[in-house]
Amino acid sequence: MTGRIITCDHRTFDLPPLTQWQVTYTGSVPCDSYSVTFPYRADMAESLHLAAGFLAMDGETILLRAIVDEYTVDLSGSGLTATITGRGYAARLLDNETRPVTYQAATLAEIVRCHVTPYGISAAEIADVSADSVFTAAAGTSQWKVLEDFCRTYGGFAPRFRQDGKLLAVPEQNSGRRLVIGGDSPVLSCSVREDHYGVLTEVLVIDKTRNASYSVRNQDMADRGGQCRRVVYTPGQSTWAAMRYTGEYQIARSREEEWSAEICLPGAFQAFPGDMVRLELSRLGLAGEYRVAEAENRASADGETMTLTLKERM
Repeated sequence: MTGRIITCDHRTFDLPPLTQWQVTYTGSVPCDSYSVTFPYRADMAESLHLAAGFLAMDGETILLRAIVDEYTVDLSGSGLTATITGRGYAARLLDNETRPVTYQAATLAEIVRCHVTPYGISAAEIADVSADSVFTAAAGTSQWKVLEDFCRTYGGFAPRFRQDGKLLAVPEQNSGRRLVIGGDSPVLSCSVREDHYGVLTEVLVIDKTRNASYSVRNQDMADRGGQCRRVVYTPGQSTWAAMRYTGEYQIARSREEEWSAEICLPGAFQAFPGDMVRLELSRLGLAGEYRVAEAENRASADGETMTLTLKERM
């Protein structure tokens, strides 16, 4: 992998060969992120000072398009080095807040035009989704939350970003890529975690204006002895569909952290968020297909490794 920076005045500079790097993909929030370290020269000072964008490259293929958050220059026994760190393009929406806006029968394309495009982000795909009720963007809400709330409420999906920094405001589709990890795979480490804390068993959605309520239950967790209810109040004129999606969204978010597995393998960039992994690890009692939620890729003097965070398919 090589690194390239883009300055605020649109100049491009290729970095020296990287001595170590880390690239983590989530596709959503928390953002994709990276850290790269390379030998430093004094003539790099201005370029680093003006660095605004970063490209992780494999030849001419973009592995990650991101922003520059920080750089450091360090002098140590191993010489003079510089390190650049930053986040993927979701950060542009997280770092900017919206003014209060109320939409009547808004479309997703309108939300993208008003809350995404002004921040230098282009959309690769936008679903044909419309609101069947009033949609409000509250003051102080991040532009990302406005986009995510609209997609979740009226489309039933979460937006995400491609590696090249373009927005995918459409339901996630199977990429077709599949990785099989079995007993003969070179697994460096594996950790399985199940956490019931905070997993909701019921969400009661209340429309205060109409004095109407709608209950959504997580029967699976309730059957396993869970008991955790939340009450959510929605703006007036909410439809039953919007209230149902609000409840389902809350339950789905609470379940996201319930089960996960982290598997470390040699090599890098073998899988990305949204890819499927078939596990056949009998020693751990793991067998089935899981979704890649996060992929962390690292390289150092010891070689390249990839850590996949797997979650159950929802």
